[in-house]
Amino acid sequence: MELLLLVGCFLFVLITVLCGGYWFLSKPGTREPLEPAPVSIGLNQDDGPIRQTLEKIGSIIPPANDLEHPIRNRLMAAGYREPDALQAFFGIKAVLALLTCLGLILLCLGMQLDFLTAVVAAICGIGIGYLIPERLLKMIERRRQARLRQALPAALDLMVLSLEAGQGLDSALLETSKELRRVYPDLSEELGLAHLEMRAGQSRADILARLAQRTGEAEVRKLTNLLLDGDRFGTSLGPALRNHAQYTRVRRRQLAQEQARKTSVKLVFPVFFLIFPCVLLVTLGPAALRLMQGLSQMMNQTAP
Repeated sequence: MELLLLVGCFLFVLITVLCGGYWFLSKPGTREPLEPAPVSIGLNQDDGPIRQTLEKIGSIIPPANDLEHPIRNRLMAAGYREPDALQAFFGIKAVLALLTCLGLILLCLGMQLDFLTAVVAAICGIGIGYLIPERLLKMIERRRQARLRQALPAALDLMVLSLEAGQGLDSALLETSKELRRVYPDLSEELGLAHLEMRAGQSRADILARLAQRTGEAEVRKLTNLLLDGDRFGTSLGPALRNHAQYTRVRRRQLAQEQARKTSVKLVFPVFFLIFPCVLLVTLGPAALRLMQGLSQMMNQTAP
């Protein structure tokens, strides 16, 4: 009974921490309905006490104070541009590693295992708890990149309309960001941030390069290269963007067809390992039972 109680407490704490970390990572910040300006939140009184505690714990870890840490780029690609996002992320890693370690130690004590087994379980718990947030971050990053990739054709069409109406690239980015605010908020934030950087007087080449690096999406990088080439050579962006929008739609259709063709191959393993044994059991099971009964009767008859 005590063992079941310890296991239940450990699973409850682990699931609670995982849900809290996923909730934190899935809420980059509130979005205003009209202004395309991104949200930048630091360690202040507006943050909750849990986040402040996580940021303070994460600031103790040396990699969390590195401005050039690669995880910071991954956090930006996932939509977290807050200055203290890296500290909060490392705080989540440290807290989850500690809780997982304590949970496994309690489990070993409840099972009355030896000291060496408890030490090995504690080390494994630290490693597992420390790596789980990175897996969640990778999953959120991929989902956001997929949303950006899905929003590109509509954004390109709006940019073509704005450019052919006589607006400049800065105004086209602003109008596209406003129109995409409710439907595709992720791409709207990125374009709005690029527009604000242009208004600040920064170089357009640097802004577009940061846009591609910030998102980490290959299709966005192709778009920024197209805009850079048009700005460098002075060519008309309208036809080029229209062709690129058509290319993105064709590419998305091809990816969908590729995934559809892979489905039949992926179904081989569940069919072979799950469905096929059940079919054999249903079809050959009665025959095997009758054969065993017949053999047992024959052996009984031949026995002296």
